[in-house]
Amino acid sequence: QVQLVESGGGLVQAGGSLRLSCAASGGTFSSYAMAWFRQDPWKEHEFVAGISWNGENTYYTDSAKGRFTISRDNAQNTVYLQMNSLKPEDTAAYYCAADVIGDGSAWWQSEYRYWGQGTQVTVSS
Repeated sequence: QVQLVESGGGLVQAGGSLRLSCAASGGTFSSYAMAWFRQDPWKEHEFVAGISWNGENTYYTDSAKGRFTISRDNAQNTVYLQMNSLKPEDTAAYYCAADVIGDGSAWWQSEYRYWGQGTQVTVSS
């Protein structure tokens, strides 16, 4: 069973930065595509960014392009989300997810087999 644990969330002012981490255990992390989703109380999970198993391909939602960067370290079984120029509308719980068959580009939740518990990001104006 794969376990995913997110960290790095917190409270930041608009324009600031945060780096989220997602540590994986219990599976073959290096063979999974990974993604970050987010959810605020009024919306369903929203795809933010995805990355292929080897890190060569990355995918972003339009709102994340140019501000967020997804990366991974397979030696450390960890995927990251660097978030810059944060806006109040980025406020949400952020979740990492593992896709055992895809390439990290899928924006729908059902593609992803394993999920973390989430980390809260709050951006103040």
